[in-house]
Amino acid sequence: MGLMTGKRGIIFGVANDMSIAWGAAQQLKEAGATLAFTYLNEALEKRVRPLAESLGSDLILPCDVGRDEDIEAVFAKVKEVWGDIDFVVHSVAFANKDDLKRPFSETSREGFKLAMDISAYSLVAVTRYAVPLMNNGGSVVTLTYLGATRAVPNYNVMGVAKAALEASVRYLAAELGEKKIRVNAVSAGPIKTLAASGVGGLREKLKLMDQYAPLRRAVDQQDVGKSVVYMVSDLSSGVTGEVHFVDGGFSTVVPA
Repeated sequence: MGLMTGKRGIIFGVANDMSIAWGAAQQLKEAGATLAFTYLNEALEKRVRPLAESLGSDLILPCDVGRDEDIEAVFAKVKEVWGDIDFVVHSVAFANKDDLKRPFSETSREGFKLAMDISAYSLVAVTRYAVPLMNNGGSVVTLTYLGATRAVPNYNVMGVAKAALEASVRYLAAELGEKKIRVNAVSAGPIKTLAASGVGGLREKLKLMDQYAPLRRAVDQQDVGKSVVYMVSDLSSGVTGEVHFVDGGFSTVVPA
């Protein structure tokens, strides 16, 4: 019997086997959870489906989190098959590469809207449709980054979107606590992922981790996945509205 045996949940955000969401999925499965997955489009389905099936999942559904009708369809299908869920892992973020490359003051209006919609508002939308399926309480966990609270070079509009995401976590937690639904964020350090490749200076950030983090190393997808398991399990039954850092301790000693 694993920590998550008998628990069912949906993973949003797996793009490939380097995704943080994939590390979370692996750890959740190892703990005994039953998982459903979403994918953005046909190209990503070719990557996501084999991964999901390798963990025994047969609920693998299309979803563009920028479309409410897609999110609604995912939860409708999950309700039809499972009836209810225990947790959601939201690991979704996006910003135009051009808006990450140019100075923050030159962020385009449309690019700002897009980053906020996909990276922050999508948590609100996903949670709205998840709540009716959490009949016995539940847990929603999203992924954030230090750039939400500090100005990180090259992170730009994504940092602002992550700040909005973290604020959304607090408001959702305050609203849903009476329904026994907890909402938290896990703040991962820099990790080599498809999404991170769009942010300049990743190699330098990883070097800083090796130099300054108390653990003297960058964390990986499995490190983050273990913290996600904690956040969605009964081990964190008294934790909500929090940002849990998994960055080797870097955020405690980050150089000025």
